[in-house]
Amino acid sequence: MIIADEEKHIWGIHTLNDDLFLKEAIIAIGWKEIGDLFALESNRNAIRKRYAEVYPDAKKGNIANGVGMLYRFCYEVQIGDYIVFPSKKDRRINIGIVESDYLFNPDAYEYPHQRKVRWLAHYPRTLFSQGALYEVGSALSFFMIKNYADEYLSVLARGAKKVIVNDENEDESVGPTADDIIESTKDFILKELSRQLKGYDLEVFVADLLNAMGYRTTVSPHGGDSGIDIVAYKDELPPRITVQVKSQDSDIKETTIQSLKGAMMPGDYGLFVTLSNYTRNAQRFLDANPIIRGINGTELVELILKYYEQLSDEHQKIIPLKKVYIPVPKEEV
Repeated sequence: MIIADEEKHIWGIHTLNDDLFLKEAIIAIGWKEIGDLFALESNRNAIRKRYAEVYPDAKKGNIANGVGMLYRFCYEVQIGDYIVFPSKKDRRINIGIVESDYLFNPDAYEYPHQRKVRWLAHYPRTLFSQGALYEVGSALSFFMIKNYADEYLSVLARGAKKVIVNDENEDESVGPTADDIIESTKDFILKELSRQLKGYDLEVFVADLLNAMGYRTTVSPHGGDSGIDIVAYKDELPPRITVQVKSQDSDIKETTIQSLKGAMMPGDYGLFVTLSNYTRNAQRFLDANPIIRGINGTELVELILKYYEQLSDEHQKIIPLKKVYIPVPKEEV
């Protein structure tokens, strides 16, 4: 029977070349241009410096992720650690043990940073909870499995004798997993808006979103300071909707919303859109003035998800999303 050793870690890894891993009994990661990691000092700073030299245009987030994976693969993985590899061609979960130290193969076409591995078992994905499958489906190429490590070792210990998920016992991880996916998507959208669309660019985006919702919009000239960023109509007739958009990170104050109200004409309705939220006084002002609707970052993301397919190609490229179906608890169906 396999017993978890506190000193043995369980790692997850992805590849685009299933045969390389399964037929040659290795695990490997890319970044060939980095060269042999053993030729560098054995610390993250040395790898980070080399990474910046090789990929001068890389973004900070990509550098941090890449350096972290290279360092872990080279120095933190130990012989005897477990590997969980989800293969795409047969949709199996492959579990093995690391059998060598770090190796650099300069002749490898795509994955030169390698370690030898002995595959212990190859299981159908149906043996694992949705939470375990979600964790091994990490966006990173190489990562440590933490939350569901015991489940993988448990399946390995007993083999394919018992299915964890069946008709009588609903997978309790389905709900949290679906929620995690949804929340991660919302976080991604909000971060991309904040990072890529500031000031006038966000105004143009909001106008595009309103168009997707069926409104006709006109964006005020760039640099204007009339208190109105967008004018919208549902059809050819009144009422007119005056829109102010703020991309600031701090919460919106009452005085800022008052500036929108001051710019409104009799009969107008107001819409205030922010990536952040509203202070308590600002929310009270909105509650006391129902002709002005306030939309915060969370509500904006909900609208984006609802009308995403009607957004312009330009803005879909800024926030690239793919429509998928995810499992939800049966009581929600």
